Amino acid sequence: MSKRILIAGESWSSTTVHVKGFDSFVTSNYAEGVKWLRDAFESGGYEVVFMPNHMAADSFPKTIEEMQKFDLILLSDIGTNTLLLNNQVFVAGQRLPNRCDLLREYVLNGGSLVMVGGYMTFSGIDAKGRWGTTAVADVLPVDLLDVDDRSENPQGVTPEIKITDHPVFEGIPGTWPFFLGYNKTIANPGKGTVIATIGGDPFVAVGEFGKGRGAVFTSDCAPHWAPVEFCDWEYYARFWCNLANWLIKK
Repeated sequence: MSKRILIAGESWSSTTVHVKGFDSFVTSNYAEGVKWLRDAFESGGYEVVFMPNHMAADSFPKTIEEMQKFDLILLSDIGTNTLLLNNQVFVAGQRLPNRCDLLREYVLNGGSLVMVGGYMTFSGIDAKGRWGTTAVADVLPVDLLDVDDRSENPQGVTPEIKITDHPVFEGIPGTWPFFLGYNKTIANPGKGTVIATIGGDPFVAVGEFGKGRGAVFTSDCAPHWAPVEFCDWEYYARFWCNLANWLIKK
C-alpha cells in the first residue's frame, strides 16, 4: 500500500481592478502552485491528496482519526485562520475542534508534519500566518518569530548544507539553486537539528516529537521564492521524497 500525503494550501485567488481613463472593470483569477510538489511525491510512489486553501477550511481533517489516514501532512502557504475559522465557526457560530491542537496531537502520536515557507506559513506577511501562536509550534524543530518574518532576496540567496550525510540529502549534491526569499526562523537545539541554512538562518530543520517527526523547509516549493532553477532542478523530486521518507518512520 502506498503512503498517503496530505498537502494543504498552495493556492490563491487574485482580483484586479483595471482602470482605463473614466472606465474601470474587475477581473479575477485562481491559481495553484502544487504541481511540482505533487509530481515529486507521486514520482516516489506516494499517494497525494491536495486541499487548496478554499477547500481546506471545511475539508481539512477535524479529528485525529481523520488525520491518521495520512502518513504525512504538509502545510504550504496556508494561514492559521483557514484551519481555525471555517464556516461552521465564523458564519454559523458553532463549536469545532481546534485543528491546530489536533495537529500537535497527531505528531506526538506518531504522525509526520512538514511546514513549507510562504507568505502565510510560519509568521508570514504582516505576521498574519500566526503559526507561532498555535500548538503546531510545539512540533516544529525551530522557533518562530512573532513579527513579519519574510526575508526577501531579489538578488538570490543560496542554501548551505550543514549535515551532508543526513538521509534527507542522500544522493543530492552540496550545491543548490538560488532562492528569492524565505521565512526567518530561530534555531532551537532543544527542539530539532538545522541540517541546512539560508542567509545564516534555518533552511531545512528536522526533529523528533513524541512518537512522530516534524520538519521545516523555510523557502517555497514553487514560484515566486522558488525560481524555475529550483522547481526544474534534477534533484527536486529526490529531495522531497527523501524528506518524506525520513519523516514517515518505517
